[in-house]
Amino acid sequence: MPKAKDRMKVVSIHLAAAVVAVLLLLAAKRTPAIAVPSPQCQWQCGGVDIAFPFGIGDNCSLSAGFNLSCQEVQSGVYRPFQGNIEVLNISLINGTVRELNPVSTYCYDSSSGSMESSTWYFDASGTPYRFSDVQNKFTVIGCQTLAYITDNTDKSYQSGCVSTCQNVSDLTDGSCSGMGCCQTNIPKKMGFYNVSFDPASDTSQISRLGLGSCSYAVLMEAEEFSFSTTYITNTTAFNDTNSGRVPVVMDWAIRDDGAPSCELATRNETGTYACRSGNSKCVESPNGPGYLCNCSGGYEGNPYLPDGCHDVDECKKNSPCPSVGGVCHNTVGAYRCSCRAGRRLNKQNNTCDPDTTLITGVTIGFLVLVIFSSFGYMILQKRKLNQVKQDHFRQHGGMILFERMRSENGLAFTVFSEAELVKATDSYDKSRIIGKGGHGTVYKGIVKGNVPIAIKRCALIDDRQKKEFGQEMLILSQINHKNIVKLEGCCLEVEVPMLVYEFVPNGTLYELIHGKNQALQIPFSTLLRIAHEAAEGLSFLHSYASPPIIHGDVKSANILLDGNYMAKVSDFGASILAPSDKEQYVTMVQGTCGYLDPEYMQTCQLTEKSDVYSFGVILLEVLTGQEPLKLDGPETQRSLSSKFLSAMKENNLDVILPSHVNGGQGSNELIRGLAELAKQCLDMCGCNRPSMKEVADELGRLRKLSLHPWVQIDAEMIESQSLLSGTTTASFEIEVGTTGYPTQEAENLPMNPRSSYYAR
Repeated sequence: MPKAKDRMKVVSIHLAAAVVAVLLLLAAKRTPAIAVPSPQCQWQCGGVDIAFPFGIGDNCSLSAGFNLSCQEVQSGVYRPFQGNIEVLNISLINGTVRELNPVSTYCYDSSSGSMESSTWYFDASGTPYRFSDVQNKFTVIGCQTLAYITDNTDKSYQSGCVSTCQNVSDLTDGSCSGMGCCQTNIPKKMGFYNVSFDPASDTSQISRLGLGSCSYAVLMEAEEFSFSTTYITNTTAFNDTNSGRVPVVMDWAIRDDGAPSCELATRNETGTYACRSGNSKCVESPNGPGYLCNCSGGYEGNPYLPDGCHDVDECKKNSPCPSVGGVCHNTVGAYRCSCRAGRRLNKQNNTCDPDTTLITGVTIGFLVLVIFSSFGYMILQKRKLNQVKQDHFRQHGGMILFERMRSENGLAFTVFSEAELVKATDSYDKSRIIGKGGHGTVYKGIVKGNVPIAIKRCALIDDRQKKEFGQEMLILSQINHKNIVKLEGCCLEVEVPMLVYEFVPNGTLYELIHGKNQALQIPFSTLLRIAHEAAEGLSFLHSYASPPIIHGDVKSANILLDGNYMAKVSDFGASILAPSDKEQYVTMVQGTCGYLDPEYMQTCQLTEKSDVYSFGVILLEVLTGQEPLKLDGPETQRSLSSKFLSAMKENNLDVILPSHVNGGQGSNELIRGLAELAKQCLDMCGCNRPSMKEVADELGRLRKLSLHPWVQIDAEMIESQSLLSGTTTASFEIEVGTTGYPTQEAENLPMNPRSSYYAR
């Protein structure tokens, strides 16, 4: 060991920044403080805000001791420096500056067999800066290490810290209590410190045990340090982690010789009082002589600048007023709390308590007001109700539509009151619902004279639904045809408008064809008649209504059947008046899948031929007894129209016809004629389809064909066989209610008192 100590070399590297700081201080003593920084000053460097009294550039800082520089540390990267010390951040409120402080090292050099030290001292004495005794600690890292810290060359203050360790297992991450790491506090007012290692701290033998060959000592910010065992086992781990520099916190203050305290500074005898803002105050430095400036209570900003402190809006931050019922009012430099009406501020508890006096007075006044206004309220309420009804009537277009119906058509049309319809439906009882759909809900009602009616109540009340309601009322008010459902009247004085139809009791053509009741059968000739009557109704809409009307949602579910099973076309919620402009398009395609015209879906242009296509699908339902669209099965078999057209193309119609649709020569001719008509209606090009009038005429011809003598004989034979056997092969299913009653029609069809398809 003595030889090793003889070979020990101690290298002491002194921080040049300390000399620079002293020179700046001497310059500051000879230079009067500036009043206002220059507008050309730089107030940010490398992401660090530089606030006055600090500054970068000439005439930018309060004094030379606060001068900083912005230096390029690598290509394109700049950092603020105080002399040669890098500045991390500046706090005006706390009076601190965080800087990077070099680490002193004491290492065993195996090549030379001697100890080499690299120690630093930091001289800030005589400057505005002091080492923070609160946030800094003298930290020593190593095994068998003793390091000293002194405040000056006279060693008026000297302290040390010992760190020992024998095994790696003795060390604990995060613990700095003497095993591998040691920390000690420093006193106040330190402006200088020097680091030295005890020569007895020889790590030559420790390094051979794998415990590292270096020791470290530095004054640093304690909060930023966490001990790691790698600092002992790895020779350069601590320096590599921190790049040889660690944060240290400096307390700064205005420390001019002429004003070392607030008492002297506020006398303003030297003319260098730094608290320039009118709303600022002087605060004694917590670390040595000098003072700081803070904004007065209720203000924030920079107190070192004229008008630098501005009012704080306490109400925008966490309101200091009571959270329940309290109201915060910002004032200049302060705030004021009040309570909402009916409460009184309790300053002791900072709460808003009920104001019993005010509550009592308000209650009495309210009771008097209620007594005197009750009679007037009853009168006004009645007037208001009448006004609301009138507003609804006008909103739903009642005046315009009613006058138009009276002047143009002269139709018998009833405007029902809300009370009449409420009574007719037992206050819209659920048992009275006979149909629901996308356009509304339908109720069965009984009015004076025991007359049944169907009341359609719109399901929605948005603009689109109101438009559809007005559209349907306008269309139906212009139509008087036996094969179109009759509009008896309407009710417009309610928020949700209502239409009143004739009551059609026997369901729909859809139910007649696809119903689940297997007990009753219907002849094919009856279905042909119903289809003919529906075609007559649509033909009337297209050819005789003025202007022509396009239904827009033709389907078997919208063909109602009255007491005699006569067809009645219904549901005009998707209908439009035929436009005079051929280029008019709809903004949204409406209709039912399986019935929609492909040309309509492609062009968004609804025409009379769109109704013809949909009616062609109905003819297929009559012919085949199948539904227009099936979601199960092969994709090519899902669409009835596609399947039918494919069969017609292959001249194999029998493939989709039910086995019972067969007969003699006349029957085959009838089926072929009906199939050919359906094929023409389903033509992909609308211009090639027949008109609805031509369809109705052709159905009339086919009905006459069904009455040809040999055809009739054939049909009677089939029907007679069915009556004898109890079954039939030339029939379709219908659904009949328990209260159905017979009619005088030749087909002897059953009656169905339920009808639930007005709203489809």
